[in-house]
Amino acid sequence: MARNPDGWTATIRAGVNPAQVAIRVEAPGLTPVTARLTIRPDRTDTWGDGTPDSLRFDTDSDVAAFRKWFTWLAEAEYFLPATSHPAEINDCAALIRFAYREALRSHDSAWANSLALPEYPAFDSPAKYQYPFTPLGPNLFRTAGGAFLQFADAQTLWRHNTHAVGRNLSQAQPGDLLIFRRHSNSDVFHGMIYLGESSIRPDGHRYVVYHTGPSGAGTTVSPGEIRRPTVEALMHFPQPEWRPIAANPAFLGVVRWNILRRPESESAF
Repeated sequence: MARNPDGWTATIRAGVNPAQVAIRVEAPGLTPVTARLTIRPDRTDTWGDGTPDSLRFDTDSDVAAFRKWFTWLAEAEYFLPATSHPAEINDCAALIRFAYREALRSHDSAWANSLALPEYPAFDSPAKYQYPFTPLGPNLFRTAGGAFLQFADAQTLWRHNTHAVGRNLSQAQPGDLLIFRRHSNSDVFHGMIYLGESSIRPDGHRYVVYHTGPSGAGTTVSPGEIRRPTVEALMHFPQPEWRPIAANPAFLGVVRWNILRRPESESAF
């Protein structure tokens, strides 16, 4: 809302889903007035990637804020005791979804207490919207059928919520994902979060963070763990299929979130 010579003006941003909005206007000495508006959905998609422009960030500051929170939250889980991890974090996609969703919150003390965080950084929060009050409500992730849901596996995050950057790790920016696919009886997709330099314990090295997911069978199933190797260590991982290099056919490349794709042009971030 802004004041101008003719009075006050307010802008209402249409979401993706239709809705009715009640607006009540009050001023000293005047009778309050209530108006009801029907908000029509805004499905403009400049890039044609299935993500509506209303969900994309409009400013470099919001892009930077999201990247900082997304990487910080994912890395913070690595340093927390396993018993402190939210129960939902049980594989690579779950860690990614958690950090993505929580990066879009209003990061106040009530939020920090709800996650039992011992401390949290003084980063600005993205200003365009705060989860769950987004143009899509709580449903952030586009699925194969075009619907947006709260859940998405690693393959769905890759195919329907990100866009390709390249297969050279030098092209990655903090908050980008590294996607792998193992060919077996059924394709298994795996995602890692590229952190760049640590924002929690900076030491000049670049890092990635990921959840291994459960392993084993029967009564010997391991719940998996969160790992944080350096980029150098990952490049020389004992199993070549997990090395993020162009010569590795299992490495699908670096991908970037569609919400960071600015409607008018590719963001500098």
